[in-house]
Amino acid sequence: MKSFRVLPVKAAIRAALYLTLGTGLAFGTSSSAQAQSLVELYESAKAYDATYQGAKALFEANKYKADESLANLLPNLSLTTSDQHQNLNISPPPNPYQQLVGSHTASLSAVQPLYNPINYATYKQSRKQLGQSASQLVAAEQDLLVRVSQAYFDLLASQDSLEVVRAQRNAIGEQLAAAKRNFEVGTATITDSREAQARYDLNSSQEIAAANDVRVKKLILDQLVGIINTHPKPLSKGAKLPPLAKEDPDEWVREAEDTHPSILNARLGLEVAQLEVEKSYDGHKPTIDFKTSLTDQVILGGVNNSGTYQAGNQKQGTTTFAVVMNLPLFAGMYTHNRVQETISLEEKARDDLDAARRSVGLATRTAYLSVASGLAQVKALEAAQNSSQVALDANKLGYNVGIRINIDVLNAQSQLYQTKGELAKARYAVLVGELKLKQANGTLSQEDLLEINNLLEK
Repeated sequence: MKSFRVLPVKAAIRAALYLTLGTGLAFGTSSSAQAQSLVELYESAKAYDATYQGAKALFEANKYKADESLANLLPNLSLTTSDQHQNLNISPPPNPYQQLVGSHTASLSAVQPLYNPINYATYKQSRKQLGQSASQLVAAEQDLLVRVSQAYFDLLASQDSLEVVRAQRNAIGEQLAAAKRNFEVGTATITDSREAQARYDLNSSQEIAAANDVRVKKLILDQLVGIINTHPKPLSKGAKLPPLAKEDPDEWVREAEDTHPSILNARLGLEVAQLEVEKSYDGHKPTIDFKTSLTDQVILGGVNNSGTYQAGNQKQGTTTFAVVMNLPLFAGMYTHNRVQETISLEEKARDDLDAARRSVGLATRTAYLSVASGLAQVKALEAAQNSSQVALDANKLGYNVGIRINIDVLNAQSQLYQTKGELAKARYAVLVGELKLKQANGTLSQEDLLEINNLLEK
């Protein structure tokens, strides 16, 4: 029987892999770099992410904007000064002459609102709007936390997939070598060798795709946290996934009523709209201000009542006090129409609050079911992995004694490593899913990230 020579595609594919992606993707090179934990990368992202920094800057701006409305309730002081000079031509016979005259004037005035309901309602609105900005900042922080965690575990899942593909390649390589030996001694057919070679070539192409996916996921995480060539710490061996804190999804929904940023933002929006209605009614009310001014004037020379020049300085001081009331009588139906407009906007704000509650409730229940399903899937895949390992061992033994063929062993290997990859992805999906569940009901915080961070390798 003539021996079958296998084409050397293994070396060609490996060369293409290194030329296309570079040897930097080999995990052996990452050992020299310092691995980062999830919390470390999150802190880096907080200082780098443009979306979060923009939300933070907007909150700071709204803090100052809220204080601007306070100025309408406090005294308003102003100082006015003037300095005038003129040449006075005096021509009494027989000796006409010129004289420089002028004046120095300083006036200090103050206005204190005594009763202005519109300004006071505007001030209360500004405090509510500042609360809206705070809830928006919390939402931005929660979103960043989820985005970092998603990118972190996406990279770990991609790395695990590459490791699984490489382990599968080694197993297929061993099976290929065994098929060649058995063919050479006449205990197997050429079909076994060709099937193993085809499966090996397919696995090599999968390795190229998996390595490229690692590179893409690493770039995504790098850009998010602002660190070049990140190295996330993997889960520790034997890490147990945390169970759901509450088994009843309705408890998660009820908790969202007082914590979710969207609901808080909509509730404050309703209160702002109600204050706007109050302001529109206040358009019928008067405003009362207290005004006072103090004026000092120094006249440098001048002309007396008889029309002759009088030398010397004259000083004058004036102090005024007044209580001014402004009562609107008719504004061309503006105030009436403004009232009707704000009432309609209040109704819209109430509808927005109802929509926010319904949206949060749906998102919370959906996230809860996703995590519950993920935990059940992890248990099922753990059992499937054990069963697949047993099946592979049985097929290898059957192949050695001649009751199984090579394709049976290859299929069992493929099933085992596919199960391993799916199990790793399912575990990461549960961890991220629990964070998304807490984001869905508005309770997500950095403490939740610390709990997951404790599951990583030290």
